Amino acid sequence: MSNAMLGGQFTFPGTSLTVGRVGYGAMQLAGPGVFGPPKDPDGAVAVLRAAVAAGVNHIDTSDFYGPHVTNQIIRKALHPYPAGLVIVTKLGAIRPADGSWQPAISPDDLTSAVHDNLRNLGLEALDIANYRVMGAGHGVEEGSIAEQVTALAGLQRKGLIRHIGVSNATAAQVAEAQTITPIVCVQNNYNLAHRDDDALIVDLARQGIAYVPFFPLGGFTPLQSSTLSSVADRLGATPMQVALAWLLHRSPNMLLIPGTSSVAHLRENLAAGALTLSAETLTELDGIAAEAVHVAH
Repeated sequence: MSNAMLGGQFTFPGTSLTVGRVGYGAMQLAGPGVFGPPKDPDGAVAVLRAAVAAGVNHIDTSDFYGPHVTNQIIRKALHPYPAGLVIVTKLGAIRPADGSWQPAISPDDLTSAVHDNLRNLGLEALDIANYRVMGAGHGVEEGSIAEQVTALAGLQRKGLIRHIGVSNATAAQVAEAQTITPIVCVQNNYNLAHRDDDALIVDLARQGIAYVPFFPLGGFTPLQSSTLSSVADRLGATPMQVALAWLLHRSPNMLLIPGTSSVAHLRENLAAGALTLSAETLTELDGIAAEAVHVAH
């Protein structure tokens, strides 16, 4: 699949890492609730190999998926890694035996998480490590992240991390992190209906910093919109392909990491990179956020 099909390319700022704008998120390779092994381990390996064969060279993961499960599957499927593959991981949480998500944010916790990721992925250094701010529930929460970013910058100086990003962060937290070390990407909750980060995306685009929306399709509450469905029908695409294409049109610094455990669904997601939306269609889709706000109230 050509780069044109994958939505074009993006180079992380101040790095030699260039990726297709449609990547792959590995979260769904773990078992139910992102916990334990998948029901079909061979299927999980097949999806990763199909993604790379189709030209995907940006894989998003974390050692707290499973825990350890997705990284071990990535290693099994793809190691030794092809040249140019960028693996991005997240730090800041731990999954105890009850399957809950708990913060693990002390410098010692973060150091141990980096070593877990390196060991399970079979790497000597992480391409990009995102500090995942553990806010209320899965939402954001203000508060200093200086201690955590400083710890990661120390691991970067030791050569264990090449580049640093932040996840689930507010604009103030991104700015604080930037006073400590260059930030190459921000990974936050954003999609057609959830657009709190509009101003942040503009600011990051100006700086050439990648914005990576998690839950690009709504996450735990999948996008439901009659507007989205009617646009998809008109274009002969699925609603999810349209939602992904809208993100690619939204800003040139937008990188997608839709996840799936099915090869057929993977191919559908990648095809969104070739979908062109007219100005009129984009305006129509922009109205979905207003609808969502109206419904929420």
